[in-house]
Amino acid sequence: MSAGGPGIPAVTDADWDARVLGGDTPVLVDFWAPWCAPCRKLEPALDDLSTRYAGRLSVVALDVDDQPAVAGRYDVLTLPTLVLFAGGAPVARLTGAVKPARIEAAVAAHLTDPD
Repeated sequence: MSAGGPGIPAVTDADWDARVLGGDTPVLVDFWAPWCAPCRKLEPALDDLSTRYAGRLSVVALDVDDQPAVAGRYDVLTLPTLVLFAGGAPVARLTGAVKPARIEAAVAAHLTDPD
């Protein structure tokens, strides 16, 4: 999970505000670490969401070991932690090895219908 998985771009403390808080679409952030086995198990589900909701949802990954400032700002103490941001604010949070259906339900509630 070098950058959060094959289809998931990495986000850093430096570009956090522009890419997550300033995004035009909701952004699902995967707070993870390379040593976290449950984080790796979520990879396929996050890749799938990223593909299926392309243009309506951005999915990014933040390595908490390499980028600790943002993780600290949002009190990320358990991995994996998924936080959905909409309009620059956190609107949903899931921790632990959650099932893909639960992730999708949390995300879908905050997506606009496609045009």
